[in-house]
Amino acid sequence: AEKVGAESFANRLTATARGFAATKTPLQRRVDLVVRFVMLIVAFMSTIILVTALFEGLPEVRLVQIAAVLTGQVPYGLFLMVSVAYALGASAIARQGALVQQVNAVESLSNVDVLCMDKTGTLTANRLVFDGVHPLGGASAEEVGAPLGDFARSASASNATSDAVAAGLAGERRSSVDEVPFASARKWSAVSFDGPERRGVYVMGALEMLGVYLPPEDLAPDAPLAHLVRDLSSRGLRVLVFAHNPDETALHDAEGGPRLPTLRPLAVVSLTDELRPAAKETIAAFGELGIELKVISGDDPRTVAALAKRAGLAEEVEPVSGPELEELDKDGFDRAAAEGTVFGRIKPEQKEGLVDALLRKGKRVAMMGDGVNDVPALKKASLGIAMNGGSGAARDVADLILLKDSFAVLRPAFYEGRRIIGGMTSALYLFLARVATTALIIVAVTMTGLDFPFDPAQAALTTFTVGIPAFFLTLWAKPQRLIEGLLPSLARFVVPVAVLTTLMGAAIYAIDYDIVLNAVKGLYGTSGAPARAGDVPDAFRRTYESYTGITFGSEGYQNIVATVTAQGSLSIFISWTAVLLILFLEPPARFFLGWREEVSPDRRPAVLAAVLFAVLLIVWSVDPIGYYFGVLTKPWFVIAAIMGAVAVWFFLMRAIWRAKLLDRFLGLDRRE
Repeated sequence: AEKVGAESFANRLTATARGFAATKTPLQRRVDLVVRFVMLIVAFMSTIILVTALFEGLPEVRLVQIAAVLTGQVPYGLFLMVSVAYALGASAIARQGALVQQVNAVESLSNVDVLCMDKTGTLTANRLVFDGVHPLGGASAEEVGAPLGDFARSASASNATSDAVAAGLAGERRSSVDEVPFASARKWSAVSFDGPERRGVYVMGALEMLGVYLPPEDLAPDAPLAHLVRDLSSRGLRVLVFAHNPDETALHDAEGGPRLPTLRPLAVVSLTDELRPAAKETIAAFGELGIELKVISGDDPRTVAALAKRAGLAEEVEPVSGPELEELDKDGFDRAAAEGTVFGRIKPEQKEGLVDALLRKGKRVAMMGDGVNDVPALKKASLGIAMNGGSGAARDVADLILLKDSFAVLRPAFYEGRRIIGGMTSALYLFLARVATTALIIVAVTMTGLDFPFDPAQAALTTFTVGIPAFFLTLWAKPQRLIEGLLPSLARFVVPVAVLTTLMGAAIYAIDYDIVLNAVKGLYGTSGAPARAGDVPDAFRRTYESYTGITFGSEGYQNIVATVTAQGSLSIFISWTAVLLILFLEPPARFFLGWREEVSPDRRPAVLAAVLFAVLLIVWSVDPIGYYFGVLTKPWFVIAAIMGAVAVWFFLMRAIWRAKLLDRFLGLDRRE
């Protein structure tokens, strides 16, 4: 033992696995930025309006109402939509055979630039198959195969290699006098016999590790051994050397450490790795999607390169070895990590270093592995993917676990992540359009000196105009890439909507306020008594007194009646225009093209918009429902007039987007 306690490799690896650090996706960071900006604006507006209201002696109840409306502008629903989108994505991927352990894992996969994978157990099925034995020195396959079969069966500790050899060759278990079991640091195992039929030291291992014990002439580039190893490795086979010393039986020195005598090579043993099901198809699909693939393995670089070629990763690739990386400085290491595709004889810390180098290049890196040695790299990567059949430590730290040990599930997972991006982008458009519109209307109406334009009860209407549409657009979303200029795109959508809706909405509010105020003054005298008998609708009077708590004839009742009426008209207008945004985001026909340039093949959003439009019409028409949402019943000619204003808004909005007026105004029109 070299180190004990907390300094041991196992404990340091465990400490690494226990550490947790949440990695936000680009979409999450953009949502956070947007929400923080909105909160800043709301806090600024709230402070100014509330301080001004206090100096004017506004009642405390009214202050609470204004504060409720302002704080309601913060798009809390975005967090719910993000959670819902991730939950739906995790559920869909679970049915395909993958377990999401970090809520944003599916969406994170869709943003990946580089996918790094271990070879054994990831690209391959972690099963070795005996390919053949290739004798040296003129021996026959039978002469070499018999001791090799005995060797594989006589080891006290078997492994995948010895099991594959034993399954491919005949032999019998013999009593050994000494043994050195396989270890990854040595990359060889040895057994010695001292019997009449089998005597001496037999060793099987990697050529580069046994080279110091072999005759120098066998290591020459043109020697049969070296030539055979190169040829078999280039075909993607795992290659080992089987060697013998008939005169020695001891495998340990005086201190008990493992030692080998000089050896004579008997044969080269070749084994083949079984590729994972659908490995070729999945690698081809990721290549078409523009995702860079890298294979990182502890095996011989030539073998890894040939296997990668079998899997369709690359036709001609120059592998990079771990010893070569050790000789490079930081800049050279980073360059090799970015340019290389196949890496062999890589140590666990070098895997982590390769991932870290790619992250420093600004890449979003996914690491796929199944062993304990993959844990540091899985933790370091933007997204860690583990095989269910791998080690428990790898599964514990992974963001995504492939339950069926097949990374073919990554294809649907990738598209599911792109679908989440599409849905959340639509949700962002709707939420921010609502927030920007209401904020500008509050500023515009307040600047004109009129009363506050919204009632807290009307905030519930956003369920129909934002909440339900955002949920279904997320549910029905099509896969799409995250827009690089998402924030400018949001501005191009939100600013024209907010400005036009504010101009028309503020006009409707002011006109309705003035008409109702003059009408009330004409119907009622200053004392609150009717000016003309029979002209006062009792239902009208009872409804407004019940809703506002203000008795007709009391101080300020005329302004309150006008305000409540104008607030209702404004809410009707902005609610219907918000529903029409669904048709702009998912246009069912060319008539609705403006923001989008292509007709949506999905007709469900259009049906949803029609249903919501009808539901809102019912809200305006049924007294108890309208009362609940703060929109008191209005005559049909008022509803028709507002509907006409909505139609005008629609054609103006479509014309603004089609003509790219905002881009032209800001000098961003690229057609010029």
